[in-house]
Amino acid sequence: MYPKSKFAFLFLIVISFFSCERQNEVELKSPNSNYVFRFKINSESNGSYSLTYNGDDVVKPSNLGFQIEGVSQGKDIKIESVENKSVNSSWKPVYGEKNEYPDVYEEALISLSGKDAIFNLRVRAYNEGVAFRYEFPNMDSKIQINKELTEFLLNEDGHAWVSTRAQKPIVKTQISKIEGVVERPLLVELSDSLFVAIGEAALVDYARMKLSHDSKKPGTLVSELSSGVVMDTPFNSPWRFIMASNTPSEILENNYLLLNLNEENQLEDTSWIRPGKIIRESTLTTKGGYACVDFAAKHNLQFIEFDAGWYGNEYDETSDATTITIDPKRSNGPLDLLGVIDYAKSKNIDVILYVNRRALEKQLDDVLPLLSSWGVTGVKYGFVNVGPQEWTSWLHDAVRKAAEHKLMIDIHDEYRPTGYSRTYPNLMTQEGIRGDEEAPQNSMVLNTIFTRMIAGAGDQTNCYFAPRVTEEMGSHVSQLAKAVCIYSPWQFLYWYDRPEGSDADGPGAGGTKTFIQEVPELAFYDALPTVWDDTKILGGYPSEYGIVARQSGNDWFVGALTGTKGRKFEIALDFLEEGKSYEATIYSDDLNSDSITKVKIDKKIVKSTDTIRYNVLKQNGLALHIRAI
Repeated sequence: MYPKSKFAFLFLIVISFFSCERQNEVELKSPNSNYVFRFKINSESNGSYSLTYNGDDVVKPSNLGFQIEGVSQGKDIKIESVENKSVNSSWKPVYGEKNEYPDVYEEALISLSGKDAIFNLRVRAYNEGVAFRYEFPNMDSKIQINKELTEFLLNEDGHAWVSTRAQKPIVKTQISKIEGVVERPLLVELSDSLFVAIGEAALVDYARMKLSHDSKKPGTLVSELSSGVVMDTPFNSPWRFIMASNTPSEILENNYLLLNLNEENQLEDTSWIRPGKIIRESTLTTKGGYACVDFAAKHNLQFIEFDAGWYGNEYDETSDATTITIDPKRSNGPLDLLGVIDYAKSKNIDVILYVNRRALEKQLDDVLPLLSSWGVTGVKYGFVNVGPQEWTSWLHDAVRKAAEHKLMIDIHDEYRPTGYSRTYPNLMTQEGIRGDEEAPQNSMVLNTIFTRMIAGAGDQTNCYFAPRVTEEMGSHVSQLAKAVCIYSPWQFLYWYDRPEGSDADGPGAGGTKTFIQEVPELAFYDALPTVWDDTKILGGYPSEYGIVARQSGNDWFVGALTGTKGRKFEIALDFLEEGKSYEATIYSDDLNSDSITKVKIDKKIVKSTDTIRYNVLKQNGLALHIRAI
């Protein structure tokens, strides 16, 4: 684990002021000049912007602004001044996909004036992408936003990977044929060599933004807020970001842009924050709890999690999350929960408890200190309300309150991250993902990787021995590979899987009728970290394939997935240190294997000049653990 986030180095910051009374356009370039953002005042709107990447149009002139209660839509607006700033720094996260993130950008604060001017615009141009937000100055009054008018005018013949909700299928769709409101971040293919991602960052107390297509303006995506917004002034909107690249892989590798756009860590002490691997205990019994603890200790897991039902029916408004009262529809018990927690502590295993939003909304201030006093270290917030401003504010307040009691948090179900785990790193992970509960094939998982994972950590609810692994989802090696490809500081590796000593036929088994088998490839999970020193996206395309390599100390882990077609993987190992020798343990699917999971394990000595070559069938995978020797 790394120390509290901080700036590692800060070069010269240059601030300039100049009069712009006659200026109607502002241009801002990224440090490497790849991005050029232009803001312009015109007679038709509250201002418009455009964006190019390496000379190609990414966003054509698009309108900005709002519909605000009691404010006319006049056009008496001009650029009053521009404040420029250059930042060249980096920061170290408490945990992450890298152990240090660059934070390098050019910034312009564009101050607007005129009787119809109600906001200013702050723009940041990074090498990884461009972001802007609206800043409302102090007006000694509240502002009521009825609609946000931010547009993104793209090539109407481009294609986007869209989903209407966080856990719905992700489907490649022509921009002009997008219907309804779709999720963000949105990945768009404008051409064979130009990809764009659009989304939001630093959503804390505002309404969630999604996107819709304006049929009257072909190719135009428009921001859609989940509710109105009422704020005291001064305040800032969340950031709207646009990333571009020649490949979807580079956009995914640069996803730390969202973290950069959030406030730095607010926690003085982060020593209690513990990333790790998890097994779910779903029998809600003492016997099952002890079995999971023993399994976790044996297989280098850090947590067990008791899911819904330990305090009664989660959907019953009268259930009391300050009591241990088993839901009889989920378990016959008995459950000595406090005894299991104490036993887990004796084995250096921590316990996470699930609490549904119904209890949280009524009992949050009682539940959090109580669970902390029991020795619980984490809470999974279940079925939380998300979207409208009211619930966005409530949820992030609930994350802050959890930090006061040194409780880590996993948020389910529709919540998608926008980088708040930088500010409050006790927010370990979240769902907002079409995970293994939905039994997605690899092709859909690959869509997830190149879209949803731009937003940040995702709780995939992996399983290994459940029948759905081979009957619906793909293969066992795919499951190994997914744990590398899908980043989550809290990684559920055994969602529907139960260890020896538990009950294999009880509620919540997800179709699993057997215990976890001690197959050799579990060594991959045993050794797998959940946070990383470096991450490289080695290649990929939604639904077709993906290759992810992650470093922890002297070890590298590689996950590769195929989708709709088989593929010959040729994985160059040039990310390894030159001159060093490594032992690569390679896990592949092999129908001729004697293993019950049909996993073949090979070992070979490799160097940075070598290439791993394997033929992999469709909907299968490849997993590598590469150790320095």
